[in-house]
Amino acid sequence: MELLTIGRFARVAGLTRKALRLYDELDLLRPARTDPVTGYRLYAPDQLERARLVAWLRRAGMPLPLIRAVCDAPAGTAAGAVQRWWATVERDTVGRRDLVAALVRSLSEEDDPMVTTPTPTPGPLVLRCAAGSDRGLVRMRNQDRAAGGDGYLAVSDGFGPGGGRAGDLAVSAVADLAPSSGAASVLAVLEDAVTRIGAQLDGAAPDGSPREVGQDGLGQGATLTALVRAGDSRLALVHVGDSRAYLLREGRLSRLTHDHTLVRSMVDAGTLTEEEAASHPERSTLLRAVTGGGSSAGADLALHEIRAGDRILLCTDGVHTVLPAVAIDDVLRTAPAPDAVVHRLTELALAAGAPDNVGIAVADVAAAV
Repeated sequence: MELLTIGRFARVAGLTRKALRLYDELDLLRPARTDPVTGYRLYAPDQLERARLVAWLRRAGMPLPLIRAVCDAPAGTAAGAVQRWWATVERDTVGRRDLVAALVRSLSEEDDPMVTTPTPTPGPLVLRCAAGSDRGLVRMRNQDRAAGGDGYLAVSDGFGPGGGRAGDLAVSAVADLAPSSGAASVLAVLEDAVTRIGAQLDGAAPDGSPREVGQDGLGQGATLTALVRAGDSRLALVHVGDSRAYLLREGRLSRLTHDHTLVRSMVDAGTLTEEEAASHPERSTLLRAVTGGGSSAGADLALHEIRAGDRILLCTDGVHTVLPAVAIDDVLRTAPAPDAVVHRLTELALAAGAPDNVGIAVADVAAAV
């Protein structure tokens, strides 16, 4: 079989020589032979199919690590992986569109003091918060963290050998943020905070044990779901992982976050139903989390308007995977105060077996007295 030079192979495959050299270094597309003297790369004709697939996936914008997984997977599995990735891209695009729209509204109001909202809030708003975590009935350690104050609300679910420290870093980073009134400034500060948390997680666990890689492939780290004041009537959201944020407003419960899990991506792609997802063996496998490396590319950012009378719940998966939505809804509607919500949801999670840690943060939005 005649081998093709790198130049000829690049032309036929629709790739550049630079790209082929990169894919060789990344073990994504190795040449059939490399000259031991000159280092010149030669490719086999039967490598063209993989090369063309890589080229098309790159043009579609798929990250290189995902491309490697697609190329190495069986045909049926590969198709599902591409479909799940694209469903995620479409969801993230909608999220960015909503964020841009919220920023435009915020900046318009800041630029023009004559701009008013149709239903102005009667005076400044305050957050009356309560938070708590529990080890549960199965785990040996509690790596969930929850906290809240007048300016913020946060939960984090740590994993891996340094999971507890990761959760501490995540919640502390939010709690220690300097107040900022501009929505764009708050979002930038939140994104930077996630980056700094990841940078601090590089290296070994605090007990000196080496970093481990779990079934999700993410090693040690934490989820983070947090809301921070961004002006008198807005909260900025940062979200990575599968902890959740809920809003109860005028008797209606809605979710503010989207789980960054393998199973959720399969539901989005239409390859799994909601009913199948609830009992899927990999329902806790994360696709995104705050991990070492200092990257915040996976964080969802959003702005949400708040009103007096709103009740906000943040919780880790130790709550929402064992309690049905109707039970969470009922507690949020009937508990008289945030601390009662935390107590009752923890009680229900323990009664349901609490196979995981439990982390809960609740805030009631009220007009300042």
